[in-house]
Amino acid sequence: MHSELDAYDRKILALLQEDASLSSAQIAEQVGLSQSPCWRRIQRMKEEGIIRGQVTLLDRKKIGLNTQIFAEIKLNAHGRSNFTEFTEAIRGFPEVLECYVLMGAVDFMLRIVAADIEAYERFFFEKLSLVPGIQEVNSIVALSEIKSTTSLPV
Repeated sequence: MHSELDAYDRKILALLQEDASLSSAQIAEQVGLSQSPCWRRIQRMKEEGIIRGQVTLLDRKKIGLNTQIFAEIKLNAHGRSNFTEFTEAIRGFPEVLECYVLMGAVDFMLRIVAADIEAYERFFFEKLSLVPGIQEVNSIVALSEIKSTTSLPV
């Protein structure tokens, strides 16, 4: 069971979302707590699953992943009955950063990164289009990025 988040918890979470490398002493100073209670709050939020992990965020373009594609996937009737098979296949593709189940005209939305359009074309023909149950894929190429954040509004 999750405890209620108070103002200190929210400040701690906001700071950690911006820079997870901050020490508990640095966080404590910025939120107005002593180090021990601040550390205990962070540990509690980790134990409760509010803080799921700490990662290093990379600039995709600086590592050569210049193209971002959003793919709308529609499954055929057989594909819908093998939902687990489809989701396991998608989870196995490192190019797919996000996958959402949708309500409406399409079944899934994928966010995919690739070096360029040719790399996406290879991914599409050699991997994605071979997943059983896919009826239709509509690929949408992102031209530029206006906003991208991992920070939730706490």
